[in-house]
Amino acid sequence: METTEKAFSSTPHLSGPSSGSSSGSSPDPSPCPLPLLSVRDLRTRLLTVDALDVAAGECVAIMGPSGCGKSLILRAIADLDPNDGTVTLAGTNRAAMPAPDWRRKVGYLAAESGWWGEIAGTHFADRDAALAVLRALGLDEDAFELEIGHASTGEKQRLALARLVAGHPDVLLLDEPTASLDPETTEKVEALIRTLMDGGTAVLMVTHSPDQAARLADRLWRIDGGRLCPAPIAPAPASTPGRGVQEGEL
Repeated sequence: METTEKAFSSTPHLSGPSSGSSSGSSPDPSPCPLPLLSVRDLRTRLLTVDALDVAAGECVAIMGPSGCGKSLILRAIADLDPNDGTVTLAGTNRAAMPAPDWRRKVGYLAAESGWWGEIAGTHFADRDAALAVLRALGLDEDAFELEIGHASTGEKQRLALARLVAGHPDVLLLDEPTASLDPETTEKVEALIRTLMDGGTAVLMVTHSPDQAARLADRLWRIDGGRLCPAPIAPAPASTPGRGVQEGEL
């Protein structure tokens, strides 16, 4: 996979006070350069996102207490729940694109993904593309034969991520992608995400882990009082999960 420099660190403006203004460095309020995904005046049943941009090759993390509406933001951007507002991909309005096409380009990974077939392999249109991702996540071709009802939560989480990534979306909307995984497998998932970012994929991720945000995110937002506010990212821990997937492995 071609590697590109990841160098987007500015923070787009959102109305409302910054939840991180009292500690750490102040977030840069300037707009995200050349956003791939752009959100304006997005309203869900719990909160409003005034403005949020994610550039190609950038990871933006969202944090906040349970039940505050983090997942609803991702579902609204994917147009899976009722919402109002303007969402664009590389300048193309979501409203101008058929919903299936939008969701192929702006891929959503739920915290608990849905499965319609009993065998994992029935969910993969391109097994060759998916197998490379599965191997990067510590699985092999035997994973295609897993019965979904007997697969562990961690296996299903990795299978769902492989299913999504194999479709080559331009944007990944990730809802706690490592919540059920052990530290070693978390490293593999994070390495895959870094590799995809190096190739230009934009990532908007919900996480409860400040350490994960520090390892992956260029910018951080927190939900405060029903609004999304920029916040500083804490320094990454001394022990940072290992290498990304190397060129040619995907």
